[in-house]
Amino acid sequence: MSAMIIDGRKSALILKNQIATEIKQSNKVLGLGTILVGDDPGSVAYVEGKHRDCAEVGINSIKVNLPSSASENEIINAINDLNKNPKCTGFIVQLPLPKSVDVQKVLAQIDPKKDADGLHPINLGNLVLAKNSIIPCTPKAILSLLREYKVNLLGARVLIIGRGTTVGRPLSILLSQKSVNATVTLAHTATKNLSDLILDSDIIIAAIGNAHFLKPEMVKPGTVVIDVGITRTINGLVGDVDPKVADKASVFSPMPGGVGPMTRAMLLSNLVELSNQ
Repeated sequence: MSAMIIDGRKSALILKNQIATEIKQSNKVLGLGTILVGDDPGSVAYVEGKHRDCAEVGINSIKVNLPSSASENEIINAINDLNKNPKCTGFIVQLPLPKSVDVQKVLAQIDPKKDADGLHPINLGNLVLAKNSIIPCTPKAILSLLREYKVNLLGARVLIIGRGTTVGRPLSILLSQKSVNATVTLAHTATKNLSDLILDSDIIIAAIGNAHFLKPEMVKPGTVVIDVGITRTINGLVGDVDPKVADKASVFSPMPGGVGPMTRAMLLSNLVELSNQ
């Protein structure tokens, strides 16, 4: 068996073209703000990529770069400035932040109506209540790709490995909503019999940052496998899933080229949603 490979780059390009057309027809002037603390190469590259995406679809960029020594109050002040900036439709605080910073306290300072990442407590609460809200970009990207590739989610046994606040936890809520109706298991470091759960799952979504953790012999033939993890190694960036899993899966989203490009495109989609509120 050879898996159908999810082409996130192609899907992202289609979505960005749709967004560019919508912005042009609306005659709105949108601005995406980013707050970057420090000079971590991965974070710098990711933020630069977001602003390239903005330029491609006609969204203005508002860049706020702070030194790694920036205090929590300095970061909050930068957030307040963007909250008040009429040219800023929405913005994100690039994670991770320095260890001395209380991430949840910082994210709570974002105006929910400008929360392009969907990580403010109010927006996450609305997700739990299945109310209309800004959905975190990666979970939104994963659901979009699963639907595009006609993966059956109704009653499907979905195993999410990793309970982070940006992917695992919000994704588990999203996929268990009545509009999706998957049966979701959220695995983490204390999960027992993980190997049994993996074999029993119809869909596996790996988001733990453990290089090539998921091996071909661990999954049953025909499983849908989505790789969300990213680990920096001497050989470059790799995902949580051994690429050879594609030989056993029915549908496989690799890293790179799968969820990542759509996650960035969903940030633009969220910005358009904010402009329409």
